[in-house]
Amino acid sequence: MFALRGIVVSLSVFAIVYCVSSLFVGVLWRRIYLSAHDQPRHRVADLLFALRMFPFASAAVITAAFTVPSFLLLEPRSIDEPMSGGLVALAFCGMGLGVFGFANTASAVVRASRAISAWTAGARSLPAPTSHPVLRISHAIPPMAAVGIVRPKVLISGAAEFILSENEMRAALNHEAAHIQRRDNLKKLLLRSVAFPGMRGLETAWLESTEMAADDAAVSCAAEALDLAAALVKLSRFATPGAGFDLTAAVVTGPISIVNARVERLISWTERAVVPHSSPLWPLAAAGGLIAGFAITYGQLLVRIHAATEWLMR
Repeated sequence: MFALRGIVVSLSVFAIVYCVSSLFVGVLWRRIYLSAHDQPRHRVADLLFALRMFPFASAAVITAAFTVPSFLLLEPRSIDEPMSGGLVALAFCGMGLGVFGFANTASAVVRASRAISAWTAGARSLPAPTSHPVLRISHAIPPMAAVGIVRPKVLISGAAEFILSENEMRAALNHEAAHIQRRDNLKKLLLRSVAFPGMRGLETAWLESTEMAADDAAVSCAAEALDLAAALVKLSRFATPGAGFDLTAAVVTGPISIVNARVERLISWTERAVVPHSSPLWPLAAAGGLIAGFAITYGQLLVRIHAATEWLMR
């Protein structure tokens, strides 16, 4: 009974923190996004991804680092306390979040694996100035995409080879290489595991920012920016979302509004779009101060969290 109470309490706390922090992120992410809109696109993409993962991360840390230890250390094992119906309902909610996240992730992996297997059937290796394999596929769709997480590769259709010039092909390949270096397919998989109502707007903003970040990494001058813009326009006619695309990084992906915004941005490209910025030190300082504060007050926090979970059980 002691172990069952611990599981129920832990799942309940996870559900509460996850839902409350998701509501917090859903309400405030647009303001944070607008305040950081003038930052380099890769920083904006990283910020949006961190915001999207914050509910799960905060719920997991609070549950594992505080709730479970406080229960194991402070909960009497000899007392058989009844559990309220609300606590049990919250526990089922927490368990449901985990089951749904796992099922959604597994479904996305299966769809992507089947699609990639179909695309790469009969594919041929191509020489390319990248550190990742480049394969020519017989399918027209996707015209060009970075696929895979553990062993990523770039797929190029024969149609894309035919309509793109040498410079346009190079720019598009650089774009895909940037997605691989940033591990964007892995991030998409993680987003599938934390699916939650009301987060579509945040995920769309992240997708737009990460595509623009890859654009910035792919070009270093106005001529290359125009080459990539031309490649986007040419390949946009083949952009057809379907099974497997949610875990791949295609050159042309997402709503047409994102593609149009990228093309306009590349046409008006300036040196300031890719000027490197030094990483700010305040996030590291803030994280260090937060960890130090938790370390100093850890014992008191465990007592207070245990008191809160006792109130939940009544």
